[in-house]
Amino acid sequence: MKVVSTAKSHGGVQGVYSHASETTACDMTFAVFVPPQANEGPRPVLWYLSGLTCTHANVMEKGEYRRLASELGLIVICPDTSPRGETVPDEKDNWQFGCGAGFYLDATQEPFKRNYHMYSYLTEELPALIAREFPADMSRQGIFGHSMGGHGALTIALKNPDRFRSCTAFAPIVEPMTAGWSRPALEKYLGPDEAAWRAYDASALIEDGRRFPEFLVDQGTADGFLQEGLRPWLLEEACQKAGIPLTLRMQEGYDHSYFFISSFMDDHLRWHAERLG
Repeated sequence: MKVVSTAKSHGGVQGVYSHASETTACDMTFAVFVPPQANEGPRPVLWYLSGLTCTHANVMEKGEYRRLASELGLIVICPDTSPRGETVPDEKDNWQFGCGAGFYLDATQEPFKRNYHMYSYLTEELPALIAREFPADMSRQGIFGHSMGGHGALTIALKNPDRFRSCTAFAPIVEPMTAGWSRPALEKYLGPDEAAWRAYDASALIEDGRRFPEFLVDQGTADGFLQEGLRPWLLEEACQKAGIPLTLRMQEGYDHSYFFISSFMDDHLRWHAERLG
């Protein structure tokens, strides 16, 4: 692991790091905020997954999480959204696919299956590195994210309920199999058989029997992607049928930006802190 940068913030340390990933076959960059309480012992871990076109830097610079994370004693980890590099296949003119749009899945199709293994990277390789290098209590983990990252948080939590104690999302893509901006990506990464897509679709996972104790979702009513790409009512229907408690808050007048995310970041941090102990 290489240290890219560190800065003191709210008594803790905001760092950016990189390492050579075997899972994605390229160098990966990620950010970690360590609160001051880590000087006294391991702290709970909260993973934040970003949306399309983003890197680790978007929430680090605009998410406004450090003040309260420091107060609550939470380690906040912000991974990248996809593999990157000259050898990584990409569609540079398509912001909904390729670099910046890994969709938190393990690709099975050429030429993407060599690098695009973000699910395994985030559930196996990066957690192992965090456990080795940081004062992290890996028995207390939560996960949240925005948009494509909200999709990632929901699906990863549903498939790993024994690992994560809490899961929330900002404006998540709740049913990527049927959303116009995500269907093409799933087909390119996973092939034409839609049965394989269900492993990376929150609504389908719940329909197929996956469970999680409860979710919190915030969604802006002025979000331009609400009707075509996000559609939180589909998650609400799936959770109601499965008996999963869902707190869905439609936030009047808010859009899809980090102005929206930062407005409700404190609520999400407190939600996780209560469940992480």
